Amino acid sequence: MAFSVNTNTGAMAALQSLNATNKGLDTVQSRINTGLAVASTKDDSASFTIAQTLRGEMGGLKAVNSSLSRAKSTVDVAVAGAEQISDLVNQMKTKATEASDAGLDDDSRAAIAKDFDALKEQINTIIDSSEFNGTNLLKASGGTVAALQSTDTSADTLDVDNQDFTDVVNDITGDLTSAANAGTMVTTLETAAETINEKLSTLGAASRKIDGQMSFTSKLSDVIEGGIGNLVDADLAKESAKLQALQVKQQLGLQALSIANQAPQSITSLFR
Repeated sequence: MAFSVNTNTGAMAALQSLNATNKGLDTVQSRINTGLAVASTKDDSASFTIAQTLRGEMGGLKAVNSSLSRAKSTVDVAVAGAEQISDLVNQMKTKATEASDAGLDDDSRAAIAKDFDALKEQINTIIDSSEFNGTNLLKASGGTVAALQSTDTSADTLDVDNQDFTDVVNDITGDLTSAANAGTMVTTLETAAETINEKLSTLGAASRKIDGQMSFTSKLSDVIEGGIGNLVDADLAKESAKLQALQVKQQLGLQALSIANQAPQSITSLFR
């Protein structure tokens, strides 16, 4: 082996090894800091590209879930209003039944009629108030619901038709001025109650369908998120072990470089 002060191959080899160790340390520290094994396309182009595509799908699913949530709220408001209307119609039927009693005096029947009219007016108020985000499924002119079901914009939307409770209330015509009229009103209210129950059933089915779609969307989102994690997440336990090993290797590399740098000094002993 030739002795030279111009070229220290040992130091160069030690420095290359130390540089490789430091690069490995930088990589491990970055993974620990970010929690990602693939934080950039420079780390793994294939995995990063797939992960980015999946992240795009995740964004689309968030939009779908938001659309379904709005639809759910709109339908739930309509259900709450329809259930209240059903209760009021039952109360109106009770009042009409009371007024159909032929032995009732005129003053009592008039008092019952006032309560009856107040209940009907309350129904109209509920119909007008059952609105969410500009949509009222109980009012004839209140619009309909159309929610996204998937990220495929060409797919069918989840639609809920307007139930038009306005016509149901308008069909409740007549008065309680006599026992006969009150008896006719009882029949009218029974018909109205049947119609309301059908509409309630429709709204309830729509709400359950939306719940089901939201549950599926949530599960799909979780699966995709898990898939992204499998592609790009770092195994922190493994990276921690690597970090300790590389730190020891770095210390040894520094010592090796120090020893290699001292080698040329031995040449001076030849000239003593």
